[in-house]
Amino acid sequence: MADDEDYLWSSDVEDCDLTDQEDSMEEKVLQGLEDESKEEGHEEGHWSRSSVITKESLLAAQKKDLRNVMELLGLKEQHARTLLIHYRWDAERIFELLDQKGMDRLFSEAGVPTGGVDNKGLSTAANPLTCNVCFETIPADAIFEMNCGHSFCNDCWTEHFIVKINDGQSRRIRCMAPECSAVCDEAIIRDLVSARCPDIADRFDRFLLESYIEDNNKVKWCPSVPHCGNAIRVDGDIYCEVECACGLQFCFSCSSEAHSPCSCSMWERWIEKCRDESETVNWITVNTKPCPKCHKPVEKNGGCNLVSCICGQAFCWLCGGATGREHTWSTIAGHSCGRFEEDQTKKTERAKHDLQRYAHYYSRYKTHTDSLKQESKLTETIQRNISILEEKQSRIIDFSWLTDGLNRLFRSRRVLSYSYPFAFYMFGDELFKDEMTTEERELKQNLFQDQQQQLESNVEKLSMFLEKDFPSFSNDEITSIMRHMKNLSNVVDRLCRQMYQCIENDLLYSLQRVTHCIAPYKPNF
Repeated sequence: MADDEDYLWSSDVEDCDLTDQEDSMEEKVLQGLEDESKEEGHEEGHWSRSSVITKESLLAAQKKDLRNVMELLGLKEQHARTLLIHYRWDAERIFELLDQKGMDRLFSEAGVPTGGVDNKGLSTAANPLTCNVCFETIPADAIFEMNCGHSFCNDCWTEHFIVKINDGQSRRIRCMAPECSAVCDEAIIRDLVSARCPDIADRFDRFLLESYIEDNNKVKWCPSVPHCGNAIRVDGDIYCEVECACGLQFCFSCSSEAHSPCSCSMWERWIEKCRDESETVNWITVNTKPCPKCHKPVEKNGGCNLVSCICGQAFCWLCGGATGREHTWSTIAGHSCGRFEEDQTKKTERAKHDLQRYAHYYSRYKTHTDSLKQESKLTETIQRNISILEEKQSRIIDFSWLTDGLNRLFRSRRVLSYSYPFAFYMFGDELFKDEMTTEERELKQNLFQDQQQQLESNVEKLSMFLEKDFPSFSNDEITSIMRHMKNLSNVVDRLCRQMYQCIENDLLYSLQRVTHCIAPYKPNF
């Protein structure tokens, strides 16, 4: 690890006085950092853009996408919705496939009638007709003909629609005719069902509306509990972290808490590992032996290798074999155990190593998450200090650098916390065992740990700065602290960027079969 002065530019945390020469140097380095960030392409345009969809704006958002398809393909709303639902509300994908497949094939695969897209509605026949479902003779005005040309009586259509809606299949209710894939006219569904069951018709309308979220790869419900009622739309890569209007930050890809630089797969495995009893099983494997009679785990509490289970069975601790009870300093009656079993020894040593490795990464992950919980209490303290400082000043001074520094601390602390589960899987045998040689893994691990250690050191210093009693300082000391804080905040941001670049370019990029996508770093998240 490099010296701290490489990142704090010789600014001691307890020292509030800077010389003019140090001030000038810090300003130059800070300017250099800003210039380099621009060159590296970290502008906001490189991130996926997200927007919040509320209950009130959901209909308008859906209508906008519907209009685009309706205008370009000359479709009615119901057929545009059927097409969009089939292709997961991906209008760009529809236009791409239109050139490849042609309109007739595109429509037929989605269930949009190709012979004519106008509603046919009530049958125009003059005489009564026989329904091919109930085989009753029905007056012509009690029979509906769908766009696909198939006609059945209103009662059979209604029963069919109600069953599908109750089964949760209302977004794509297909015709009852055998081998017909056409999707039924939603206006006819609504009219027939509402005449018998208005509440089910309302549910049908709600399902159609919520399809914009449920069937859309670019839109997801906010996973807040209790649910805030909002959804998030992403334009760009789905592997990103977003924030809802309710304040919840989450991973758009898997809907769990924001967890970069862990991939979704890594985070899922880590949560499961922390929740289940896998490490308890590891401890039992290392420290106990199963009784050969009742198979319960037995822990040895003395020096003698003849142990006894609570069931009364005596057995040899060395090999686990059942024995008689008589033993001397040199022999155990009815038993001889002197052969070395290398496989069992290796298994025990491996279990010990795995347990120690997990404990190492978990303890550091937990330490940073606990620190974040404690530091979240600084929000009220910082706001109170800002109010006091503003009252003491005779002129208006901007103290936003304090809140900016606090937000930078929160963001970098989360990055540090999740970097340990990432390292656990990145440099373990569970995911990338065959992707790297031992030498490559060691080189990458040292590179990452250097990045991690540099970030960790400066995050702790930023935390100490924010815990200072700012109202007790003079104006000159406040000015000096402000410069230190701004510089340190930029350094922490810089190191976070470097860690993500290291992961993307040096760790994951060279792995040929890797499928772990990491959400990009967002400094103001």
